[in-house]
Amino acid sequence: MPRKIRQLIADLKDAGFSDRGGKGSHRNFEHLYGPRVTLSGNPGDDAHPYQEKQVRKAIDQSQRSEP
Repeated sequence: MPRKIRQLIADLKDAGFSDRGGKGSHRNFEHLYGPRVTLSGNPGDDAHPYQEKQVRKAIDQSQRSEP
């Protein structure tokens, strides 16, 4: 069963990403150490596999970039 967009947003916020806003159903997240991710979809929508992969990759990059 796919995860929901709201779960991916929570993962990003827990990892230190900040929501920079967006237009419509798009949300832009940025970490202090560089990685950026754009998520599209409403919070109750199922996340696509590519979105889950993007979030995991961005979180991994942010953890490796921290001093």
